[in-house]
Amino acid sequence: MNARTEPVAAEADATARPPLVRELLLVAGLFLVYKLGRQLATGHTAEAFHNAHRVWDLERAVHLPGEGAVQSWLLHGDTLAHLANTYYATVHFPATAAFLIWLYLRRPLHYVWARRVLAAVTAAALLVHLAFPLAPPRMLAATGLIDTARVYGPSVYGPPQTDHLSNQFAAMPSLHFGWALMVAIGLIVATRSRWRWLWLLHPLVTLLVIVGTANHYWLDAIVAGAVLGLALAVILPQTSSGGTPISLRSPHRTATTAGRVPRRLAPAEENALVGAGR
Repeated sequence: MNARTEPVAAEADATARPPLVRELLLVAGLFLVYKLGRQLATGHTAEAFHNAHRVWDLERAVHLPGEGAVQSWLLHGDTLAHLANTYYATVHFPATAAFLIWLYLRRPLHYVWARRVLAAVTAAALLVHLAFPLAPPRMLAATGLIDTARVYGPSVYGPPQTDHLSNQFAAMPSLHFGWALMVAIGLIVATRSRWRWLWLLHPLVTLLVIVGTANHYWLDAIVAGAVLGLALAVILPQTSSGGTPISLRSPHRTATTAGRVPRRLAPAEENALVGAGR
């Protein structure tokens, strides 16, 4: 999202951009399904804590780094913990929405596959939430972690017994991390600035925040990354730009370059190139 990104031809934009009303309805429907799915997953407290112990023991068995190391770093000062909680509470949805809006307006050819991938990741996550309810590490006494949002604020969750707006037992996979990683990948692919790789800081910061605030285990992020990878592998080959499948290896490809056939050199030009290489 900077001035150095490669522009796309206006004619291709007009052809590729899906109808706005349809897209608004699709995104709104996705959000409603997301909220409804989280509500359907509530009421499995005992199972969620049982699964939490299993995840915690598995992480220790495979020698993953302790979540407490990240939290102890955040707890060096009240300000840092407060900033991490604020990031967790305020960045997730607005960043993803801004990403989709920017792609729709400026990179419609990339918007289509990005929206499909996000929808697929969200749907898969809801299925896992239903099949595998999981209490976050902040609720599990065995972790020794504290709920930084409750202690330092701000908090987006109320007490689990009275919180009817969210499902707090939907820790795996972490959509915070999955969506953040997708935003970074989408911006890297859709732009060509030399600084575009800095977008990876978004999922990196998100990972440290969700673990340090004790809202997620490492495995929640690992599973989210695996789900995203699977969605990309399935959806990208089916999405084309100018007749050519979208590829993560071709960040410079646009509607003006996709499908362009290399010009065959004339014999005189070929001889000139051969002579230049001697």
